[in-house]
Amino acid sequence: MGRKWNNIKEKKASKDANTSRIYAKFGREIYVVAKQGEPDPDLNQALKFVLEKAKTYNVPKHIIDRAIEKAKGGSDETYDELRYEGFGPNGSMLIVDALTNNVNRTASDVRAAFGKNGGNMGVSGSVAYMFDATAVIGMEGKSADEVLEILMEADVDARDILEEDDSVIVYADPDQFHAVQEAFKNAGITEFTVAELTMLAQNEVTLPEDGQAKFEKLIDALEDLEDVRQVYHNVDLGE
Repeated sequence: MGRKWNNIKEKKASKDANTSRIYAKFGREIYVVAKQGEPDPDLNQALKFVLEKAKTYNVPKHIIDRAIEKAKGGSDETYDELRYEGFGPNGSMLIVDALTNNVNRTASDVRAAFGKNGGNMGVSGSVAYMFDATAVIGMEGKSADEVLEILMEADVDARDILEEDDSVIVYADPDQFHAVQEAFKNAGITEFTVAELTMLAQNEVTLPEDGQAKFEKLIDALEDLEDVRQVYHNVDLGE
């Protein structure tokens, strides 16, 4: 896969550690999926997925409970899911997913973040074709061979299984996300270091030192936007 998922997640966790921004974004996403379906994860697969992801980011229980209760309370607050595509320094590519209650504000903010940091927005489809939607699930305490055996016994397919630091990371098709998790849970594995759907670049690029510094500023500017829920890119940021 050409990337160390643990390093990526650790960098993001470190960046967000001193703020409540990541929790607020999860609260918004949990509210939206709970409102769109049943506010019960056993009856709402989308909610179940978001809660599993929130767990790996240590989102406090009161944030989760408040968002679900808000959805149960019949709030009329509505959000649109948006996707922007663009280019950063040295031809780097980015996909920006947003969840917003003000489309014009979000579009303006995202465009400004690109423009002020050496990038520019592209049209829909200009970048996404270079990425693959992927389920990523990681755990500690197992070897790659043990994980493969668990999946084979459950007759579940994976694209790749890699050992990264002290974890094993499974990459699978998005529609296999819940099947992979259930296979592990049936094998007694209930704690995951990562459990989410993402967009992985088919090919990563390495930027020169000055280009990487500019690129990281662009990433920070986009991730700092209130409405942005996730930023995907094709740059190898190293370790």
